[in-house]
Amino acid sequence: MSSTEFLEQPVRAPAPCRRVGGGIHHHFFGYYNKSTWDRSGRYLLAQQVPWMDAELTPTSAARIGYFDLQDNDRFHAVGDTTAWNWQMGSQLQWLDGAPGRQLIFNSRTGDADAFYPGFGATVLDVDTGARRQLPMPVYVVAPDSRYALSVDYRRLYVTHQTIGYAEAGGPFELPLAPADDGIHATDLATGTARLLVSYQDLRQFHPRASMDKAIHWVSHIEINPSSSRVLFLHRWTERVKDETCFLHRLLTMNPDGSDLRLLECSDHPLPQLSDDFDPAAVGTFDYEKSEYQISHPLWQDDEHIIVWGPHAGKIHYHLYHDRVDGEVRVIGDGVLVENGHMTFSPVDKRWLLSDTYPDAQTHERVLFLFDMESGRRHDLGSFYATPDLSKENRCDLHPRWSRDGRQVCIDSVHESQRQMYIVDVSGIVERP
Repeated sequence: MSSTEFLEQPVRAPAPCRRVGGGIHHHFFGYYNKSTWDRSGRYLLAQQVPWMDAELTPTSAARIGYFDLQDNDRFHAVGDTTAWNWQMGSQLQWLDGAPGRQLIFNSRTGDADAFYPGFGATVLDVDTGARRQLPMPVYVVAPDSRYALSVDYRRLYVTHQTIGYAEAGGPFELPLAPADDGIHATDLATGTARLLVSYQDLRQFHPRASMDKAIHWVSHIEINPSSSRVLFLHRWTERVKDETCFLHRLLTMNPDGSDLRLLECSDHPLPQLSDDFDPAAVGTFDYEKSEYQISHPLWQDDEHIIVWGPHAGKIHYHLYHDRVDGEVRVIGDGVLVENGHMTFSPVDKRWLLSDTYPDAQTHERVLFLFDMESGRRHDLGSFYATPDLSKENRCDLHPRWSRDGRQVCIDSVHESQRQMYIVDVSGIVERP
């Protein structure tokens, strides 16, 4: 066997894994793009719910809280919300740039006069109990905690239900590419919000013919470590019920909306738009495994972006340079061969953490580390996900790093409950 063939075989490196908490309730965090741990490493954020896989309604409530890892994983409830979904939760996260222990999560305000009627975000000081309301729900918060970026979760519920919020009486008809909506920035200190880039702006930026009759939206917004640059996916489609008809672009901009840059576009012919196409024939994870998918982009540092997507006719994990046109390189060629939720270690960019979607036959999902230096993949464990779950209530592993880069937290249903697990990877990342 050649050295290249050896590197293409994943290394089985099972890591100690323990469930966090217990009892009759289900617990999960949501997305993969932020740390569940607070700065001290003691407290682990979570949402607590009474069901594993319920179809959500506008009144479905999740309890907001955290586990105390130094007190037998005791769960401390600090609030409730009805603004959440199974994929991202309520966008619950620590405000790392704020003093003390402050957290933020999306909530329903009941304010019918808000720009996104009824939706906002709650900022809570865990130590004092003080809380205040922001006028818009957040999608992502800048690492310095000075601002957050917001979108309309009602639009997402129409275009990509998995990451949207249900609304009483909805879903509603929406304009295709409005000039008065898009990505908003909210000042976290004052609550002042302003529109950075509209859907009309995006439709007119390097336009494609496929955009003309399509509805437009934005997802996967991420802010770089120094809070100075923003990436996002611009998506559009004529058939919202069939994700294989989604078209994608990877874009970046400054936090004020200036210097908009196009890094990648996967516009392609769509035979699925024919009248006789049956969206019900598409498997739950077929979209995630599409050769045209641009998915899960994340900053490696202030200038580099890791993403699963096509470039130069082939789909791979790709690393883009935001400021250098055409600088794109393949990561893990022949080793990383399918879509996943990837992030780099916060203390050592040598280590890339990711996962897979369920295997079509075994329904197992693999959690792994990829060594950027050796090109070797270390498989940490395999976790079963019942195929009874739908796109909207599925449970992806969504692996998240601890602050010190020695542990990983995942959501999983392999024990027939939706729970959180901590995986110890110190034996791998600290190995000489």
